[in-house]
Amino acid sequence: MRTTILWNDNWFFIKENHREKITLPHTWNAVDGQTGPNQYYRGVCTYIKEFEKPVMESGQRCYIEFRGVNSSSEVWVNGQHITRHDGGYSTFRADITDFLASENEIKVYVSNEANDRVYPQRADFTFYGGIYRDVYLLLVDENHFDLDYFGGNGLYVTPRIADNTANIDVKAYFTGGADEVIVSIDGLGESKLTIKEKFGKFVANGTIKIENPHLWNGVEDPFLYEITATLIKDGKASDRIYDKFGVREFAVDAEKGFFLNGKSYPLHGVSRHQDWAGVGNALTKDMHEIDIDLILSMGANSIRLAHYQHDQYFYDLCDEKGIVVWAEIPYITVHMDTGRDNTISQMRELISQNYNHASIMCWALSNEISLQGVTEDLIENHKILNDIVHEMDPIRYSAMANLFLLETDSPLVTLPDIRGYNLYYGWYVGEVTDNDKWFDDFHEKYPDVAIGLTEYGADSVIDLQSPKPQKGDFTESYQAIYHEHMLEMFSIRPYIWGTYLWNMFEFAAAGRDEAGDPGKNHKGVITFDRKQKKDAFYIYKAWWSNEPFVHLCGSRYKDRIEEETEIKVYSNQSKVTLFIDGQELETKTGAHVFTFRVKISGNHKIKAVSGNCSDEMDIRKVSKPNPAYFASLDEVKNWFDEPEDSLLEKEGYLSINSSMEEIQAVPAAKAIIDKMMEKMTSQTAGGMGAGVKITPEMQQMINRQPLSKLLSQGGIKIDSEQTKELNEALSQIRKI
Repeated sequence: MRTTILWNDNWFFIKENHREKITLPHTWNAVDGQTGPNQYYRGVCTYIKEFEKPVMESGQRCYIEFRGVNSSSEVWVNGQHITRHDGGYSTFRADITDFLASENEIKVYVSNEANDRVYPQRADFTFYGGIYRDVYLLLVDENHFDLDYFGGNGLYVTPRIADNTANIDVKAYFTGGADEVIVSIDGLGESKLTIKEKFGKFVANGTIKIENPHLWNGVEDPFLYEITATLIKDGKASDRIYDKFGVREFAVDAEKGFFLNGKSYPLHGVSRHQDWAGVGNALTKDMHEIDIDLILSMGANSIRLAHYQHDQYFYDLCDEKGIVVWAEIPYITVHMDTGRDNTISQMRELISQNYNHASIMCWALSNEISLQGVTEDLIENHKILNDIVHEMDPIRYSAMANLFLLETDSPLVTLPDIRGYNLYYGWYVGEVTDNDKWFDDFHEKYPDVAIGLTEYGADSVIDLQSPKPQKGDFTESYQAIYHEHMLEMFSIRPYIWGTYLWNMFEFAAAGRDEAGDPGKNHKGVITFDRKQKKDAFYIYKAWWSNEPFVHLCGSRYKDRIEEETEIKVYSNQSKVTLFIDGQELETKTGAHVFTFRVKISGNHKIKAVSGNCSDEMDIRKVSKPNPAYFASLDEVKNWFDEPEDSLLEKEGYLSINSSMEEIQAVPAAKAIIDKMMEKMTSQTAGGMGAGVKITPEMQQMINRQPLSKLLSQGGIKIDSEQTKELNEALSQIRKI
């Protein structure tokens, strides 16, 4: 029978001739992968373990199982090459039986170097190197459930619902031989599967009926059945595996949105990257549990597990908690003509290894892959992946997350069963209300096409504060205002089948250097270390959670320069009372957001109360702004100063406050800014926008923007000498 041995201890790690003893999981980029552009090590490192041959029964085989090694690896035992694996986020195994001696040495060469064949190669997150998930030894009988097909466990369970009956199709692949394959489900009795042989492979099939099944019904009732499969050879059990599955049906309607088990079930989703501050992607089980508990506490019921296959333990947690999951491979940002085989192997691994998870509703083909254009090879690659999804899984959707610049009439949009767009109107481009228009226009033009929002968000560094928040300032308060609007927008558009906040947690993005805190993407509504919840977290809780609460926004904006300040409260209660220094100020009724105006003169204690819920904070009136509230001291004056004379507009003439449309209407003015706009486009989306094609719709949006906003968005300070010179030049040109 099978024995599983956790094999994480007593490894040695070698990097650039430095050797140290470690325990897995491990990454060599836990620190340098989080510190900023071009700082983290991407190369080849070695893991070594010396071990005695495990005690094995006659006829047993010994497999080594790696749950995650990023991104390419070669495994050697006693100087002999065993296997190679490309892809940093999935399980792979190798049979090492025939290479074992009484005393042994295993070497694993791991590379996260850049190449042109393994995804991802370019993306807005850090590619941590290392053996960063658990490693196991598996001792199995020579007759065992298949361990050699893309890292799966050999057992595939497909539930289908018909009226009050669930037909559970079971398929089990095995190696060697078997007289019987017996399956049991939660005490419903045993069933023998029919064994067939095809092309030297053995498979056992059968269908088990469950009358009046207990459905897996999301967060309200995530019921799971337990299944056991046993391989019988010569009258004895030679192998046995256990798994869980859920009986459920997913459906997406282009007009009414997402359905679970025939009932409307709007997907209130977040996206998750797996890494933690100071840890990288070498997470413990406790860290996975903390993540899912935080997500559930906000009221979310769906997670986009981006942009790669996540730890099996996290999928297990999603099953157990009732979270609906979008699963995807890291075919992202830039298509490589030489990378097709890797997309195919990673998709087969994703589906094979995660097939039985009740939580997963789709297999996503790619993310923002059209950044550098759509080629015939790219389209063909997607058609192949789409066919693989439907070949391997008859009941789930294929899906795709599209770059906001991808034309809506592209063949990529309607290739998969469902799709989403990643839109950042109100942050990188346009205004937050442009999200409303985009969806309304899409739904009017393509009423029969199911559409979701697979990414949206705004960055904030938690210490940055402002009484006048605006797009691009990285303040906690602008991020909260942005998400207030997005939630309102979703609430009146039921055809949007799902929305996925980008991102639940801050995460490492080595290419970024923003707002004085390099190496991170700051769109998370919780900090990278999971210790602080930003104000935006609570507006989602106000909309999505039934747990009563009130939250005072702006608690980190303690030092205030204004005479009268805004106090904002988020709550899922209908009435909120505000107290100032122990005195009741006002009671307001409403939903989600409650805003009060308060005159301040010194130190004040603010308290918000609704029923048994309350929250408190301290603020104080100051004469000068706190410089800690800004990304740099140079930007402090943008809070309250009037523009300098050199930036003032002259009536009838252009300035940096003129719209792009006004400026481009005058040839002389257009010539002045063309090169600057080239630079702005290349910096879109954290530097990820080089080579993109600007659609007519996007150009119209840019044309409506004041030049000053575009300059600020591109990292050019409004009070810089460069901007002053530009404004002076424009001020000599009359408007048309």
